[in-house]
Amino acid sequence: MQADHTRSRRWFLGLGAMWSAAIVACRSKTPPSAGPRVLGSPVSPYGSRSSFEKATRYFDQNTKVPLEEAASFTPLHDTYGIITPSSLHFERHHAGVPEIDSTIHTLTIHGLVDRPLEFTVDELKRLPSRSRIHFLECSGNGRGEWNGGSTESQVQRIHGLTSCSEWTGVPLSMLLRECAVQPRATWVLAEGADACKLTRSIPMKKALDDAMIVYAQNGEPLRPEQGYPLRLLVPGWEGNANVKWLRRLKVLDQAAMTREETSKYTDLMPDGTARQFTFDMEPKSLITRPSGGDTLPGPGIHEVSGIAWSGRGTIARVEITVDGGATWTPAELQMPVLPIAHTRFRWSWKWDGREARLASRCTDDTGYTQPPLAELIKIRGANSNYHNNAIQVWKVAADGKLTNGNRA
Repeated sequence: MQADHTRSRRWFLGLGAMWSAAIVACRSKTPPSAGPRVLGSPVSPYGSRSSFEKATRYFDQNTKVPLEEAASFTPLHDTYGIITPSSLHFERHHAGVPEIDSTIHTLTIHGLVDRPLEFTVDELKRLPSRSRIHFLECSGNGRGEWNGGSTESQVQRIHGLTSCSEWTGVPLSMLLRECAVQPRATWVLAEGADACKLTRSIPMKKALDDAMIVYAQNGEPLRPEQGYPLRLLVPGWEGNANVKWLRRLKVLDQAAMTREETSKYTDLMPDGTARQFTFDMEPKSLITRPSGGDTLPGPGIHEVSGIAWSGRGTIARVEITVDGGATWTPAELQMPVLPIAHTRFRWSWKWDGREARLASRCTDDTGYTQPPLAELIKIRGANSNYHNNAIQVWKVAADGKLTNGNRA
């Protein structure tokens, strides 16, 4: 026993000496790019990222109607964890970004209430607040996939209209109680202060459940592109319902049937009818690294990473396929796993250098499993622009290049 102990101790000390020598050797070598030591930059009034980081939102703008179709896409390939930096959160607006003075902006609640009230931003900030982490997703995210697959390959360009943030504000239910909503009230019409006065009807049940009036995102005031100074947050529902630059809530006994919920944001079905008020964003997942536009350096071990989310609840599991769906393998969910939020997943893949069809699918805690695109089209048809939560396949060529595998 003593001899074994001695040998073990000598082995451990020898290993420590080896690592010490390696560390000293590394320290003695100055990286060629380091150059002479110079003083760094001074402190600044607002932080900035390293000049070596280049991730940006892809900017898409209709040149004929530049404000109506203005959008920017989150670089999902270059984000980590589940929180999207405010500066990289996707944008979608219909009449440009208004410049609003928070010191004079107000929120009015009226209609079928006994006590119509008007709140300043400062008054709202003095009320008991809460912070919650939730994703937002434009219902048009991935719409190019409906018709045989987008010509794009980059995950940002195809699916970048989703982001996840910590939102801070007050429960809408608190404000509605103060206004004494009348018993026959069943809907709330939310109106923005942008030039088009975007409006959406929200069922009273949701307004009294988890809807919030938010004034902060990721620890600081909302950015103008995200609705400064106030926006409506309806967790898990399509992005357009989360009205930005919120100025008015009118309590009604029926939906208002505005432009945004009749001629827009409805799902055209194969028989010519349209689904209306399809608020929930169904479970969806994406492999973001590696993804379209990437090239694997060669056969071997590669970490597969991505995000999954559900507007109906919490992600229960994510599975990975490398053969286009013939077989599936469980992925690891990275903590934290939160309801109605992005969930990060990982999986280690030993690629053999042959062609592959790489994809993920998720299942939430309601038991709903993300469907293949063909299955979704069989039910919904290919005329819709909205609510595409189908499995995204990446085709991996023998040379390691990844492209959009959904293309017909």
